[in-house]
Amino acid sequence: MADGSELNQYRIVGSVESEHKTVYKIEDGKKWRQFLAATNLSSVALGTTLGWTSPGLPKLLDETHSDSPLYFIPSKDEISWIGSLLAVGALFAPFVAGPLTDIIGRKWTLLSSSIFFILSYILLILTCNVPQIYVARLLQGFGVGFVMTAQTMYIGEISSTDCRGSLGSLMQIGIVVGILYVYSIGPYVGYIAFQFFCLIIPIVFVVTFYFMPDSPHFYISKGRKEDALNSLKFLRGKSSEGVQEEIDSIQESVEKSMKNKGSKNINEKITKNLALLSFIALIITVGLVTFQQFSGINAVLFYGQSIFESAGSSMDPAIATITIGIVQVLASCCTPLVVDRLGRKIILLVSSAGMAIGLGLLGFFFFLDHQGSDVTNISWLPITSLIGIVIIYSVGFGPLPWVVFGEMFPPNVKSTASSIVTSVCWIFGFAVTKWFSALQDSIGSYGAFWLFGVCCCFAFFFTLSLVMETKGMSLQQIQDKLNGR
Repeated sequence: MADGSELNQYRIVGSVESEHKTVYKIEDGKKWRQFLAATNLSSVALGTTLGWTSPGLPKLLDETHSDSPLYFIPSKDEISWIGSLLAVGALFAPFVAGPLTDIIGRKWTLLSSSIFFILSYILLILTCNVPQIYVARLLQGFGVGFVMTAQTMYIGEISSTDCRGSLGSLMQIGIVVGILYVYSIGPYVGYIAFQFFCLIIPIVFVVTFYFMPDSPHFYISKGRKEDALNSLKFLRGKSSEGVQEEIDSIQESVEKSMKNKGSKNINEKITKNLALLSFIALIITVGLVTFQQFSGINAVLFYGQSIFESAGSSMDPAIATITIGIVQVLASCCTPLVVDRLGRKIILLVSSAGMAIGLGLLGFFFFLDHQGSDVTNISWLPITSLIGIVIIYSVGFGPLPWVVFGEMFPPNVKSTASSIVTSVCWIFGFAVTKWFSALQDSIGSYGAFWLFGVCCCFAFFFTLSLVMETKGMSLQQIQDKLNGR
């Protein structure tokens, strides 16, 4: 066992075959450095754009125009587009961000996301018309797409096996912190000041993340082994000898995948195996992000204030949204504590089952209310269901689909897979955001919640039958298991 911070390396020479075997002593390292790199403000900046509409739209709808940059009240259709255009930008951005992660790296792709965030808030500061707000929201969507494409890859590749789940869940924490940030500030400052407060986050992100290393997998894929070694030394807090075994493993994995990618006369069996490997991983990750969107969480949050009002709460709308934001943050902070102990699959199963129950109860309350029944005695039910759904989502189906995604793909297809998975996520995110009101009008709010509850039931059986447990496995071991080895 190690008795200091440095790892000692020594060789044992076989007496018969004269073979050399390298043996390493255990080196503790500094895990906090991985958390420092993973806890960057890109996901917080993403969260500010997702939460922007809650305090932002009331300012645009101010009939006195005292705090609105517009000289008129936007129509219902214009408000709908302002809310949903972010998803449109996030849908197309991954097809640009994915290739960029292979060209300029995960780090610089993440940093480039700040360009879209900064430009969008500048446009919102200077705006006096709705089309300019449309452009700003599209730019925010591009920033969101860049972050969700590159961040999952970056975290998955810088993490050690024993804390990859914890690090992967940090993106969700950053997102809900960003949402809570705008919920807490937006209602209490003017329109211009609100945009400046949002603008601060991507600027601080650039200043702080600039000094972080890129993924060692990216460096190896570019033949920059010395940079990969330095990156891993920083991330692990170990000596060169202490990371040598891991760097050799990364190099072997990357070279194997690059060889398969570049080979033109490849054995048919290997081709089929690689295609099956990517197909299975794609089915798992696309399925998880699809069920994430159809869990109804966006609808539940959108309907949150109405739920408080239906329960007879006189709570100020701003305080209600802040309360929901605090619940999200606290629940999301639980995931890093349990994900590497309990595993991804069991948490996803509990999360989908819990959301199905909560949505069922929520729909039941609104069904009784729609029928004209006296719901005074169960006025506590909607708020309890709402908080329960938010908690169980934030612990499970909020962060873990992206944790699983960061683990599933080999380096040669990761950028392409990232583009596909992120785009699918936002296709359905756009659909839910844009047409939730129409769904309410056609089948009622109770019917909408029940429909989302049924989707959560499907998510449970999908997870049970298809999602593999990756707890404690290296990235190469995950590929071997997907490939039946």
